[in-house]
Amino acid sequence: MATVLSVSGSPSASSLTSRLLRHLDERLVALGHDVIPLDVRTIPAEALLGADSRHPAIVEATELFAHADGVVVGTPVYKASYSGVLKALLDLLPQYALTGKTVLPLATGGSIAHVLAIDYALRPVLTSMGAAHTVQGWFTLDKDITVHDDGSLSVAPSAAEALTQVVDQFSAALGRTPLLAAAG
Repeated sequence: MATVLSVSGSPSASSLTSRLLRHLDERLVALGHDVIPLDVRTIPAEALLGADSRHPAIVEATELFAHADGVVVGTPVYKASYSGVLKALLDLLPQYALTGKTVLPLATGGSIAHVLAIDYALRPVLTSMGAAHTVQGWFTLDKDITVHDDGSLSVAPSAAEALTQVVDQFSAALGRTPLLAAAG
């Protein structure tokens, strides 16, 4: 099947966004995909904030994007937009780093007031980077995600059902979207 890059744009080590993505990664693996997790917070700050596109960590991240068939982009919503660390990484990638790729945007946040952040903040950037197909995204309320004492994660039934649906649609789109050749 396809290779999926699962990108967490959270700056927090204990992020609900990251935990949710890793939970959804399991679903993608069960559907037959190879999943490569990337937590943007693990990229050195000096590379991101110094806009050093030649830093080995940025070069490696760029290669991960280049070799992926599909990309899941997850972010917490801050001030009605996606995270700054995610923005810093996206700014350092080549202009058309998502050309030919199927993309699934996901977001988490504390209030339904931020539900449109995917469509009005994140989706335009992903589209400008050449995404061949950006499938329906999903916003999950923080209160619908529970991390248990043993480290396991559960999602409220209504949110879990919606997440399963968007992940399955993403998986199906990976099989249908022809990869576009990079402009030569």
